[in-house]
Amino acid sequence: MRNTEVTTTKRSQRHAPVLLGVLLSATVFSTWAAEDSRLLTSQPQPPDVRLGPLFNAVQQAKFYPDQKTFADAVPKYDPSSTLADWQMQKNQRGFDLKRFVAANFTLPTDSDKYVPPAGQNLRDHINGLWPVLTRTTSNTGKYDSLLPLPKPYVVPGGRFREVYYWDSYFTMLGLAESGHWDKVQDMVDNFASLLDRYGHIPNGNRTYYLSRSQPPFFSLMVDLLATHEGDNVYVRYLPQLQKEYDYWMADSDSVAAGNASKRVVKLADGTVLNRYWDARDVPRTESWMDDIATANKAPQRNKAEMYRDLRAGAASGWDFSSRWFTDAHNLSTIRTTQLAPVDLNSLMFHLEKTLSTAYRLNKQDAQAKAFADRAEKRQAAINRYLWDSKQGWYADYDWKTRKIHPQLTAATLFPLYMQIASDKQADSTASAVEKQLLKPGGLVTTTVNNGQQWDAPNGWAPLQWVAVEGLEHYKKPQLAQQVGLRFLRNVQLTYDKEHKLVEKYVVEGYNLGGGGGGEYPLQDGFGWTNGVTLKLLDKYCPKDKTCNSAHDIPEAQSSAK
Repeated sequence: MRNTEVTTTKRSQRHAPVLLGVLLSATVFSTWAAEDSRLLTSQPQPPDVRLGPLFNAVQQAKFYPDQKTFADAVPKYDPSSTLADWQMQKNQRGFDLKRFVAANFTLPTDSDKYVPPAGQNLRDHINGLWPVLTRTTSNTGKYDSLLPLPKPYVVPGGRFREVYYWDSYFTMLGLAESGHWDKVQDMVDNFASLLDRYGHIPNGNRTYYLSRSQPPFFSLMVDLLATHEGDNVYVRYLPQLQKEYDYWMADSDSVAAGNASKRVVKLADGTVLNRYWDARDVPRTESWMDDIATANKAPQRNKAEMYRDLRAGAASGWDFSSRWFTDAHNLSTIRTTQLAPVDLNSLMFHLEKTLSTAYRLNKQDAQAKAFADRAEKRQAAINRYLWDSKQGWYADYDWKTRKIHPQLTAATLFPLYMQIASDKQADSTASAVEKQLLKPGGLVTTTVNNGQQWDAPNGWAPLQWVAVEGLEHYKKPQLAQQVGLRFLRNVQLTYDKEHKLVEKYVVEGYNLGGGGGGEYPLQDGFGWTNGVTLKLLDKYCPKDKTCNSAHDIPEAQSSAK
């Protein structure tokens, strides 16, 4: 393997002609390369672009149980020369691809396993995890897929070694509850930095996440920080709030009625809504073979279209759910980009309201009024197009068929969370949620059990919090408490058995506890579960005591039917 040990300069000079031949001959990547050259020239390139057919070969070899492993590997040398080396050596007798990878890449390593003190209660366990889940990467290697962030940040845990956009809001709720306002400030500053550098907050701080975002919670993060520091926070982050809005609304002025562009949908009457979108239409870097396998199951579909819809599904945070499928049991029928989602548009309403507040505080009254008007129009659009009057709940709107997607999901509570619904709409939605989604272990994500992780029987911490807050906004504290305490009890019982908090939970049936389904094993840690658990512990704790576990809350012991 001496060829792999020469200096980067010599390797680059020696293999430049070979590399050119590689790129010209790799026809399977030609259309992807053309697309990437347009999209990625102004930002760091992801590993599948840097390594081209070598990346594909390693993922196809399935050396690692998790495809994210090689996506997170750091090249030891210039990727272009490593690619050229591979092209020269791959057909030689005795060539070993796994040895080649070991010689040319540093694979990610798991952090030391955290062993909590014996007998630790739930609150102390969560508080002990904050430093364990905190990372600092103000500088990263030249070829690393990890994007640097100026301040320390908290990761979810497990395979998720980087910060994630929408996860972080619920993690920050817990940090605030623990009194770690310095960490909340750091997280807001990190996301502001990403907005300044890239014009949006990517899915996570990896090069391969730059082509998409996630549910836009930045305005809620600013809200959270303002509860501690005051209204000056809105003015301080006004430039970044505006950049967030500009990203999500790009092309809104130019797209024709009845069409969509990027993250914007313009209906026939000129109403503007938003959708999830990814700028690339190739397999996801971190789930490469999964996406190829999914596309192969539907040979009649355009592969680029399917890859875009899979990526948009990842941008939604609900990757994956029957919510996005035309056939609830078939992932290859995913049509994420065809839907204007109720949660996304509710969050955009909040962003518009927050911008109105920020401009008013900055004494820019014309802009403040303009964003107040936009929020009012958004509210009207949600209540017209995303309200299913026949079923009596909020759902996603299919802008191509011009019909509401009638499925009930936990996202139906976002208009209550953002106080968009009328009292009558809230009553009807709450009734449907209580009858169909409330389960012994909390709120189930959908009523469909199909093996996808954002479907039954799973419940997720952020959706429990959205439900609790949304129901309380409309004076439904009893139903809110049922959701919150049932989930809290589920978390506690799982902790009592396994001494960990996990990414998702089974909330229905006889085997509550850690959830399943999806593309990877259950992950523990876990940022957003920790945050929501602390909020629920303090919310339902009797006022005259401190609750270190759900066992200290009498109502939690009898919350499940």
